[in-house]
Parts: sequence; structure tokens; C-alpha cells
Amino acid sequence: MQPTLTESAATVFTVLAGAGVATRPQLAVRAGLSKPTVSTAVAELEAAGLAARTGTSHGNTGRSAALYGLGPAAGCVLAVDLGSTHTEVRGCALDGTVLVSRTTAAARTAARARSGAYDAPIPGARARSGAYDANSGATGPRAAVHAALVALAGVRVRAAVIAVPDVAPVHGGSGPRAGTSRVADAATPRVADAVASLALPPEIPVRIENNVNCAALTELHEGAARGRDSFGYLQVGYGIGLGIVVGGQVLRGANGAAGEIARLPYPWAEGRESVHEGLETYAGAGSLVRRVAAGWDPGDGPCPRTAEELFALAAQGRPGAGAFVTAHAREVGRLAAAVAAVLDPGLIVLGGGIGANPQLLPGVRAELARLSWPTEVVSSMAGESGTVAGAARLAVACGVQTVTGGDRAGH
Repeated sequence: MQPTLTESAATVFTVLAGAGVATRPQLAVRAGLSKPTVSTAVAELEAAGLAARTGTSHGNTGRSAALYGLGPAAGCVLAVDLGSTHTEVRGCALDGTVLVSRTTAAARTAARARSGAYDAPIPGARARSGAYDANSGATGPRAAVHAALVALAGVRVRAAVIAVPDVAPVHGGSGPRAGTSRVADAATPRVADAVASLALPPEIPVRIENNVNCAALTELHEGAARGRDSFGYLQVGYGIGLGIVVGGQVLRGANGAAGEIARLPYPWAEGRESVHEGLETYAGAGSLVRRVAAGWDPGDGPCPRTAEELFALAAQGRPGAGAFVTAHAREVGRLAAAVAAVLDPGLIVLGGGIGANPQLLPGVRAELARLSWPTEVVSSMAGESGTVAGAARLAVACGVQTVTGGDRAGH
């Protein structure tokens, strides 16, 4: 059992995890502690196996200093993107180094077969439904998690963060999964079942987070919103979602549902009843594919069966495909205008299987400019792994918190 760290040792460990490697003088400066205090703290961490000397740093004056990194007892964390079209798993050291990565190729292949990587064009489907139907078999989410844990054998897993395409509990992710019902009670039944299906070892503390919020974190720290402390991450793919970052923090809301723009009333017109999550059905990839199928001119050649095929034809300059892309860009622009009207974020990052396509940018920008005030719109830079990268960042914060006994993870 790990001994309780002194306050100074906990501070130095947190700084060392953030730095990766550092000398004692560097740790003193970054931690705001005296050199003797840091030396004592480093000795305490070394004795616990939480820090280890990794080499020597040579300065310009010829002096040398011992370099320290995390020790073998520091452990690792697990991040899981339990997505609508695939599952991606990462195991990371507490300094953020990726140790292992696994992806469910079968789930992704099946999704591509249905919709060309832009998610399934299933009538009336919801963005959340696809995340929870592939938990069995040799290549499902459970198998991906198991493979990652096997690769990490012998290393203590300090925490796990699971990103889900659903509302995540605002208080249900920092305690151990076993011995408490916090996660199960706080999560929706769909989320609770999905987490249980992964069969994580019961001693691993689990935190659940919304997948769009995780992607927004990646954009904030290493993507298109780097250097901005407030922005909106608008994801458009199989479903729609919004990650809201204000003051460098993700806004989650009282119910963990901030940014659930699928719940905006739609349609909103005289004589028409709004449908539950009807806006998501209308603006998602499935609806786009159905509109193309209904309105395609046979004279333009074979009708594209997926959103991916549609965008490929538009990129080739095919006018019929381009017209559909332009029309959809206007729809996304109206979503962006709704975001700007409520948040005035200054920046909107477009992500998701459809949203991140740069062909949408001109139309989205034009429609937003027509309906709202000046707001910068850019394409996501995080790529397909943006969600698991954000989940890994949260997992590292939770893991450091577990070692140091902190009260809450950073964002």
C-alpha cells in the first residue's frame, strides 16, 4: 500500500508529472518551493518508487544536475473512447506518454460499410445508440480494453476515463467503481450498462465524460483552439453535439448536459410539433444521405451512398454533389448561429465526421455572418483521435490526483 505523501512531495510529484523530466532546481522553481524542501520531497518520492533518476543535465557553465522522471510505482491510466462508430483505447503514463493504443477495427469497418466513415444512415437513429451494441466478440470494446490491460500488465492502473456519446454524470467519476454505487447511480442506464460491459477490474477508479467535451479539451490544449480560453466545439457527424469551454474549463451544466444541442426544439413552426432530438435527426449524417438519395439527379451519375462519397464527389468539382454540400453547410451555419446567439464564444471549431470537412467552412461562415455577429469559424485539428486524447488528458489528471490524494482532477 502506498504511503500518504507529505504536502511538498505531492506538489513535487504533480509538477514532475506535468514536466516529464526535470532537475531539482527546475522542480523548485515550478513548485515554488525551496531547494532543500524539494530535495527532501524527491527523496521521499524515490523511496516510494514514484520518482527515479533518469540521467544528467549539463548546463552552459559546465555544471551538471541529476534529471528525474516518474518512477515505476507511479503507474498509468486508461482512456476509452466508447464512440458511435468505433472504440479507441489508450494507456498512458502519468506524464502523458502513450504506452499502448488499441482500436476496434471490426466496429469501425462495420460502420464504414454502412455509411462510409460518416456514421450509419439509419432512419431515426440517435447519436448515442451505436456506442453500446458492440461489446461482445473478439474485436469489440471489451476486447480492446482487455488487450490494452494485458499490454500494461505489471503496471498499476491509477484511473480510467470513459468517453461516451451521452450525457455524463457531473459527480460520478472520481471514486472506485467497486465498493460504491456512485457511477452506476449517477449515470444513465445506457451509460452504466456500457461501462459494466467493459469488465474493468473493480479496483480501478472510473470517471465518465461526454465524448464531445473530451474532444473540446484536445482542441483547447493542442488543437485549433490552442491559446484561446473560451470557444465552442461544434461536432457534426452521426449526431450533433457542442463542447463549451469558458475560461479554460469545460462547462458541464447542472445535469452534465450543457451543449446537448440535439435537444433544441425542432421543428419550430406553426402547426408542427417539435420532436424529441429531432434536430439531431435532421442535421446528422443519416439525414444528409437520405436527402441526397431523394433528390439526386440521375444525370449526375451514380448516387453517392454515404456522406464520405458525397464529399469526395464535391471535392472533384461535381456540381450536383457540391449543391448538397453547400446546402448542408448552410444548415450547419444555422447551428453555429444558435451557438453564437447563446454563448458569443468568439470562436467555433467544427469537428466530427462531417463538421471537420473544410468544404463546409465557406458556407458555414457565410450563414453565420448573415444571422449573427462576427465569430471566427475553423476546422478541427484534433482528428479522429481527438476524443481519446482528451479522455487521456483527464485520466492523467485523475491518476495524479489518486497518487497525491488531491480532491479533484484538473481539466
